[in-house]
Amino acid sequence: MTQQDGKDGKFIVNCIPVDEKDKQRFIEAAGDVPIEFCGDPKNYGDMKVKAQIPEQLRGRATAVLGNFDPALAPQFTNLEWLQTWSAGVDAYIKPGVLPEGVTVTSATGAYGQSVSEHMIAMMWALMKNLELYVRDQTAHRWQDEGSVLTPRGATALVIGTGDIGSHFAGLAKGVGMHTVGVRRSADKSVEGIDEMHGFDELDELLPQADVVALSLPRAADTHHLIDVRRIAMLKKDAILVNGGRGDAVDDDALAEALKHNAIRGVGLDVFETEPLPPTHPLWNEPRCLMTPHVAGGSHLASNDAHIVDIAVANVRRYANGEPLQDNAHR
Repeated sequence: MTQQDGKDGKFIVNCIPVDEKDKQRFIEAAGDVPIEFCGDPKNYGDMKVKAQIPEQLRGRATAVLGNFDPALAPQFTNLEWLQTWSAGVDAYIKPGVLPEGVTVTSATGAYGQSVSEHMIAMMWALMKNLELYVRDQTAHRWQDEGSVLTPRGATALVIGTGDIGSHFAGLAKGVGMHTVGVRRSADKSVEGIDEMHGFDELDELLPQADVVALSLPRAADTHHLIDVRRIAMLKKDAILVNGGRGDAVDDDALAEALKHNAIRGVGLDVFETEPLPPTHPLWNEPRCLMTPHVAGGSHLASNDAHIVDIAVANVRRYANGEPLQDNAHR
């Protein structure tokens, strides 16, 4: 059963799987603007599901909350605004996917804690050779894997200092690291970063880093930002962790560096090609710690609560004709 379109013809379709309490929050935020709920509460805690929107609502929706199949985008002929429950919006902002003029906002800000904690865990495991001891345990092998590192006094080069990068820097400082940030606007300070630099200084900063932490969004000019040439600039004991976009790093070059012990270790939650092909050499590198893009999502319960908070706030802005927060650009 659907409602009549509201003031200014606005009609919100909410596909976020919410409970009754959060449902009421959305209704109150929408005010006079009708809102239809399509999310299955059973999917709460699984933000990887595709939004299921009845065909009869697609042409009426002026706003959608949730990630629908991009192939269905042409059916949303009246769409003004899409709020994703993911931080990434790549599939929707490609030219020709959504109708011209649609505003896209994301759940950026919901995942900083979970992804940064995952990256810190990877960093520390590599410092203490835990990835090697896991292999030894699997092989029933009792073996000393040698010297370890400490974060205290080390330098963390944080490339991308948004929500995730700032959270990572705060955690790194908490264990005694010096944090150096790299972002487009070097004159803007960010919490957790001791000193900020621009991308034009990256080549000078890489040789000084003990840990390189990437949390970049996808962009044409960051594709293979860390390539063969820049990997060669790193210290032999350097550790690289990536929790942003997989294509910021050349995975083939990383595998080659690990093969020749050119760097200490690599922690990857994201890859240029996902799933990582079973024949890729990274699978066989003992100093490569890999997880299948699970640092964010709904793996930490608080992430879902943050996603709902972000969406509720934007629904209120949309209903009141105010600028939406975190315009992912279109």
